Amino acid sequence: MKSNQSVVIKFLIGTIVSALLAYAIGIYGNLPWWSFVISNFIVAILIVQSPWKAFLSGALGVGLLWLILALIIDNQNGHLLSSKVANILPLKGSTTALIAITAFVGFILGGLSSLSGSFARKVK
Repeated sequence: MKSNQSVVIKFLIGTIVSALLAYAIGIYGNLPWWSFVISNFIVAILIVQSPWKAFLSGALGVGLLWLILALIIDNQNGHLLSSKVANILPLKGSTTALIAITAFVGFILGGLSSLSGSFARKVK
């Protein structure tokens, strides 16, 4: 039986590595925006976790990364771009809703790619 400590450490390592790789891939300008999905898939294959923990690990890594980056970028430009985009979308100008949706999309994409990697590891 696995100790609780090793499960928590694997979860934290998976979350941090997913976030760092997604950030590194985002900085490299020649790749499409969805390239982090491949890195999350590989991380979930390499770090053995249950499917639920793999999903949550990848989802938190990318979701929190996108939330933090969206907040930083939004504050740096004085909420100009986010308010214009929020007015175009049916959000009634709510920049908070736009940032929440951005984080949610990152959460779902990161989680599903890690879940796919976890299931791919189990296939024999």
